[in-house]
Amino acid sequence: MTPDRSGATEQDASALWRPSGAWTASTRLREYADALAARGVRTDTYASLWAWSTEHLEEFWASVWEHFGVRADGRYEQVLSGREMPGARWFEGTRLNWAEHVLHDRGSEETALVFVAEGEAPQEIPWAVLRRQVGALAARLRSWDVRPGDRVAAYLPNTPHAVIALLACAAVGAVWSACGPEFASSGAIDRFRQIEPVVFITADGHRQGGKAVDRREAAAEILAGLPSVARTVHVPYAFSDEDWRPHEASVPWDEAVADECEPEFSRVPFDHPLWVLYSSGTTGLPKGIVHGHGGILLEQLKCLALQMDVRRGDRFFWQCSTSWMMWNFQLGALLHDAAVVLYDGSPAYRGAGALWRLAEEVRLTHFGVSAGYLMSCDTVGLRPGEQHDLSVLRMIGSTGSPLPPSGYRWVYEAVKRDVWLNPTSGGTDVCTAFVAGNPVSPVYEGEMQSLALGCSVQSWDDEGREVVGDTGELVLTAPMPSMPVGFWNDPGGERYRDAYFTTYPGVWRHGDWCTITRHGGVIIHGRSDSTLNKQGVRMGSADIYDVVERLPEIADSLVIGVEQADGGYWMPLFVQLADGAELSHDLRRRIKDTIRAHLTPRHVPDEVVQVPGVPHTRTGKRLEVPVKRLMQGVAPDKAVNAGSVDDPALVDWFSAYAEQRRADRAF
Repeated sequence: MTPDRSGATEQDASALWRPSGAWTASTRLREYADALAARGVRTDTYASLWAWSTEHLEEFWASVWEHFGVRADGRYEQVLSGREMPGARWFEGTRLNWAEHVLHDRGSEETALVFVAEGEAPQEIPWAVLRRQVGALAARLRSWDVRPGDRVAAYLPNTPHAVIALLACAAVGAVWSACGPEFASSGAIDRFRQIEPVVFITADGHRQGGKAVDRREAAAEILAGLPSVARTVHVPYAFSDEDWRPHEASVPWDEAVADECEPEFSRVPFDHPLWVLYSSGTTGLPKGIVHGHGGILLEQLKCLALQMDVRRGDRFFWQCSTSWMMWNFQLGALLHDAAVVLYDGSPAYRGAGALWRLAEEVRLTHFGVSAGYLMSCDTVGLRPGEQHDLSVLRMIGSTGSPLPPSGYRWVYEAVKRDVWLNPTSGGTDVCTAFVAGNPVSPVYEGEMQSLALGCSVQSWDDEGREVVGDTGELVLTAPMPSMPVGFWNDPGGERYRDAYFTTYPGVWRHGDWCTITRHGGVIIHGRSDSTLNKQGVRMGSADIYDVVERLPEIADSLVIGVEQADGGYWMPLFVQLADGAELSHDLRRRIKDTIRAHLTPRHVPDEVVQVPGVPHTRTGKRLEVPVKRLMQGVAPDKAVNAGSVDDPALVDWFSAYAEQRRADRAF
């Protein structure tokens, strides 16, 4: 496979990064393509490989199974039993265990985990220690009569305790579910009560902004709200209170992992539940999204190796919480003999460059953050490439929200010219990305590189017709293994079907508005359910944010389009100002002129409103739809689940603003 030039024109000079021949030859994607060629499947470019992977879906996923040496009992007669969605079944008749693949034959003193608590020196945990502690905790769970299918709930920060607990749970065949301690007790109870856990594992707090944040009272409240829990393990982590325990019979962590035990792995059916993740839950109770052992295993084998080029000895980091699917996703790096780097603390501790200092200190090869973090580094003028030794850094990942073109430029100007920038898009729904990078294609400003292998992604217009080079709904026309096994407490599958398959029956509608480009790349314009549709012309909210937040006075922003009862359409832009800025008449004019000049006069906001802050989900997504619902008169408890919001007080502000605006319009 040569460096990809599919769709090349004279404009390719605009590429921000191109892989060299030597780089391409060393990639795991090239290794995989060579293995396919040896079997008679020849693909010259990434585009041709993607086409083969989607046109020969069963052959592709069988090749992933074989290339990465999946260990399982039983043999599958069919890779895919039917292509209908929902309802497709993968590798029926096989039994395997995700945790077994993580820990199989890994008892060495090489580093498996690197843990950095805010303000402290890194701690390295060898594979041998990880394996022993997983074995001990799994044995303890079995001694408590925890069996395959039972649920284990965890209220833990991003520490090795959480990784060990998940692996032990998976080894037993129990079902994992986690919330980070940044969640209020009510938000955690809303999630955990649905699944009726039998074991609860909790820490006493976490690190944030130079402080130990006390979550002991919240842990006790959560436990009191979970009558199904029979056993509890507590982790004295943020405080040195040895007398603390959320329940008198709770077992301390050190005791729970004290025994010398080799892990035993219960092999379970391919689609046996591995974990329950939750929708952002901005309205109503969060949906419990169930993923299976086999689907997650195959996806992490494919994506971490072929789309992210993770190799033995790499150090893989993604800034995240145990509440976010990226925490689960990052652990796939362990499948490839890489070390996962965990950080508990604020990304702005002792300055906005905290994570870049971390990258230098622990020698990161893969550095993953939110788009918002990269943009905030640009806003404050950071130049990490001049301030830190990033010589071993190969890949910078970005997800959570679209990275605007200015973010691409900042990475290559201020961080590193020869780094591979790999923004991705997927979601909790599939616990991976179906719009992903690849190490053999150029990086173009504002574009995610490619469609992920094995993912039949298209962009469709309102009539269900494929469009290329124009904007449409992001859909998947064929199943992929890591699609949900189902939703929790949805035995007939109605909620699952309603979530993805009602707009285009039999086709997964993801809810993103996208353009597939001439390069085979993808531009995500924002959520299609929050699309701006002013005077019949649609525009993504991400496009507005890109141009508005280039103004130094704007720290954050949120734009919505509100269909009104009288048939009108109101499009306000809410702005959080940078310190010292004032929303003067001149600034309002410059905001509107900027949108008019760089986008379109049609989408100049009707009003520019100063706000104390912009509410986000705990994974960093702006609350566009809930705020829109507030403005349409929906009651706050119906419009927003406060437990899923980073700052619930901001929801109160928007609710009060909406109420005042309705009162003013009544006169």
